[in-house]
Amino acid sequence: MVADDTAESGDRSDGEKKMDLKEPASEDMGGHEDGDVEMVVFASEGLSPSEGPIEAAEEPRKWKWAVFFLCLFGFMASIKPGEPFITPYLLSPEKNFTREQVTNEITPVLTYSYMMVLVPAFLLTDLLRYKPVLIIQGVSQVVIWLLLLLGSTLTEMQLMEVFYGVTMACRVAYSSYIFSLVSPALYQRVAGYSRSAVLLGVFTSSVLGQLCISLGNVSFYTLNAISLGFVSFGLSLTLFLPWPKRSLFFHRTWNQEQKEVAAVATKSELDKINQQESVSSSAPPLCSASRWRHSVFVQMLLELRNVVRRPSLRLWSLWWVFNSTGYYLVLFYVHILWSKVSLAAENKNIYNGGVEAASTLLSALTSFTAGYVKIRWNVWSELVIGVITALQAGLLLLMGTTDNIWVCYTAYVLFRGFYQFLVPIATFQIASSLTKELCALVFGINTFLGTILKSIINLIISDKRGLALDVQAQFLVYFVYFVILTVVYFVCAAVVIIRHYRKQPREGGGAKEQAAPTQLSPVAADSEAEPLSNGKSAKAE
Repeated sequence: MVADDTAESGDRSDGEKKMDLKEPASEDMGGHEDGDVEMVVFASEGLSPSEGPIEAAEEPRKWKWAVFFLCLFGFMASIKPGEPFITPYLLSPEKNFTREQVTNEITPVLTYSYMMVLVPAFLLTDLLRYKPVLIIQGVSQVVIWLLLLLGSTLTEMQLMEVFYGVTMACRVAYSSYIFSLVSPALYQRVAGYSRSAVLLGVFTSSVLGQLCISLGNVSFYTLNAISLGFVSFGLSLTLFLPWPKRSLFFHRTWNQEQKEVAAVATKSELDKINQQESVSSSAPPLCSASRWRHSVFVQMLLELRNVVRRPSLRLWSLWWVFNSTGYYLVLFYVHILWSKVSLAAENKNIYNGGVEAASTLLSALTSFTAGYVKIRWNVWSELVIGVITALQAGLLLLMGTTDNIWVCYTAYVLFRGFYQFLVPIATFQIASSLTKELCALVFGINTFLGTILKSIINLIISDKRGLALDVQAQFLVYFVYFVILTVVYFVCAAVVIIRHYRKQPREGGGAKEQAAPTQLSPVAADSEAEPLSNGKSAKAE
């Protein structure tokens, strides 16, 4: 079990306007949550020309209350002080499960459940316009804590993990909901609000849990009962959330004036799709197969064929798939590792909540710092990824071999910080030239592929039907996994750097211009995107 990490994710991923989906996972959200896993939704558009002075004057009244309420929900939904202590609770005399049962029979169910629910949750979020999925998430949270309090059998704990997977998959609804409440001009601001609310909730939750355990001598059972109260309150808040009128794919709303403006503006991929829909509305009705073929969602899937040909998108998407896989496996099993190391050292004090709070704080700091890094990413991306992956591999080796719990705690905090440093960079590199619709789809596919890979690794090394390795042996496998990734990144870095410097003498000043330093700053709304192979642009106007 893991602490809440939505706040980073990525989750996630987000004090970065264009970097919200999701982060994530983020949630790494400490707990079982993925925040990174959050789906990233972008805001590279300006205010619609059709928004007149009257609408502008009414704007604050329209969005401020809705955004405040949603951020309150995000904060309250993250308050689960018992979450960092789920593993100690399962291993305690109150539940009396063995470490082998928790490692090889209970925890693996989370990954399988998440994989099965992720795609339906992604589609239903858009189709049902967010709110119903948030309600499902709230109900799942309540069921999780009820099972923890009342359940006593192995099957009931596995069912608890199933609902954890549902909760993680539904986080995409919160990540993208907020963008349906405001105009594009406000996306960056409200993305910061929503991310800050979740980060604050995760931090507060971890600190509260640690204070209850260390100073209040509160039992695990009581702490879980407190968590149940908070998630129940969070569920009640979802019932009062406003119901959005539009969504990303299935409920796009365009008035006539917007269509006319789009018709004379530079045509992006989605502008052309909307024009087709406008023309088709005056033509004889198309058959259902034809309507489906021309839908926004299908057009985006077709566009992916051209997007994946771009080297920068390929590199950072592969990083997202492979490195996030290792990252979340560490998050899912690290509390079991701490329990074993503490037992071996005869350390009865548990500081899981404090460590999760510290790692959340460091992750937020490294994510923020990433926005100010200014290097030539087209040249040095592979090298930067390789160096950070190598450092993470070293930290995993340290965690898997040390018998000092404080060394283990410190290595975990640094491991999370390194990953969260790269999340906003990856998000920017992938999404800076894509429409927010295409961006959401790319991140959704990356997250799904990563989840499949996690499930395969889980089945082989963790599940009792596979090798059923103990937790320290698993961390050594994760170390080898990150070493292999490091070698691949360094080889790719060598190839890219050699090619770059070989080109320089031939291209003269032009090469320098192309390799100009870039930093994670918002891409201008009217900047021109690189055309795709089909002659269309991958960036919305």
